Amino acid sequence: MFSAWNFFLFGLLSASQSLAHHTPRSEHELEIQRGLQAAAYHCAPAVESFTASRKRAWAQRALAGNPNVPGYQQLFSSETYGDIADAPHNSPHNPHDSDDDETFMKCTPISDTHIQNNTCVLAPEVTEGPYYHDQGHPIRQNIAEYQDGLLLLLDIGVIDVEACKPLPNVLVDIWQANATGHYAGHPVPAPQFINEKPATTGLRKGLLPPFPRTLHAETFLRGAWPTDKNGVVQFTSIYPGYYTGRATHVHTKVFPEWQVNPENNTYKAGRLSHVGQFFFDEELNMVVDKMFPYFTNPIKDTIGRTRNTQDSLNIFADSHGPEGQYNPVFKVHLLGGVVSQGLVAYITMGVNASASYDNFLKG
Repeated sequence: MFSAWNFFLFGLLSASQSLAHHTPRSEHELEIQRGLQAAAYHCAPAVESFTASRKRAWAQRALAGNPNVPGYQQLFSSETYGDIADAPHNSPHNPHDSDDDETFMKCTPISDTHIQNNTCVLAPEVTEGPYYHDQGHPIRQNIAEYQDGLLLLLDIGVIDVEACKPLPNVLVDIWQANATGHYAGHPVPAPQFINEKPATTGLRKGLLPPFPRTLHAETFLRGAWPTDKNGVVQFTSIYPGYYTGRATHVHTKVFPEWQVNPENNTYKAGRLSHVGQFFFDEELNMVVDKMFPYFTNPIKDTIGRTRNTQDSLNIFADSHGPEGQYNPVFKVHLLGGVVSQGLVAYITMGVNASASYDNFLKG
C-alpha cells in the first residue's frame, strides 16, 4: 500500500533535485533538508540492522575457523555476504540468537549501536572536488595498486531511502589521496603556482590551487564496483593521507545506471544519484600520522594536517547537514590486535535511487 509517508517522501525527493552540489541556504532549501533528515531517521532501523548484519557475517566466518585477516579472494568472494539473507534487514537482531555470535561479540569491538546516523542522505550536497576523473576509473575492488600505507578495507552499504531496503547493482565509485597526500594523475602544481601559498582567508582558507592532471595513465587509489544483491560493496585500499587545507577523506559517487567499457575495464557513467565524502575520527588520524609512510608527508612540519573541524570549503561541516544530524564518519574496527595490522571501515549511504544529478564539478 502506498502510505501517506510515501507521498510525503515522494514530494521531498522531487524537491531535492534542485539541491545538487551546494549547501542549502534559503529557508525553502533548509526545510527540504529537514525533511530529508526525517526520511533518514525513518530508515534508521533498516540501516542499523543492515550494517550489523554485515559485521556479524564477518564474525561468523572467523568463528568457523578463519580468524586471520582474509586474503583478497576470500574477502571478496561471491559468498562473502551469503549469510546476510538469513536475517531480514528490516528486523532487529537478537544478540542471543547465536552462542557463537554472542561469544565473538564479547571479545571484539563489533557493535550494533550508533548506526542510524551513518547515512549520507539523498541530495549530493558536497562537491566531488577537482580530482575526479569522469573517465578511466577502473572497475575493481582492490584500488591500492603499489601504494604503500596502512591496510584499509572499506565496507560500504547503500540503502534506497524510498523503500528503506538495500540497493543492489548500483556502481559505487571512490577515489582518494595516497599516504603523502597526492591523487593519481596530479603529481605537481601548475608551473605558475609552484611558489603559491595556501589561501589565508575565506572559504578556501588553507587550500592551494588544484594540481592539474598531467599523468593520465595513473589510476592508483581510484576504482568502482557494483553493490551485490545485499546492497554492499567492498574495497581494499590504504588509509588516505592529507594535503593542504583538507581533512582526511575519501570521495564517492553512486551511479544507478552505468555501462562497462570492455576494452579497458572502466565504466561509462550514466545517471548519478549521490556525491559525497567520508571522513575519519580525529583520534585515529593522529595515530596514523605517526606511522610510516604518513610521517613523510612533505607538509607535516610546515602546514600540518587540517583537522575535521577546520576543513576548507566547510565540506566536513556541510556533510553533516544543515542541523548537524548526519554522520559522514566511518565506523572503524581493527583487523588484528593492533592498528598496524589494518582496519575495516563501515559506512552506509542512504540514496534516492531515482534522483539524477549532473556529473561534473560545480566549483
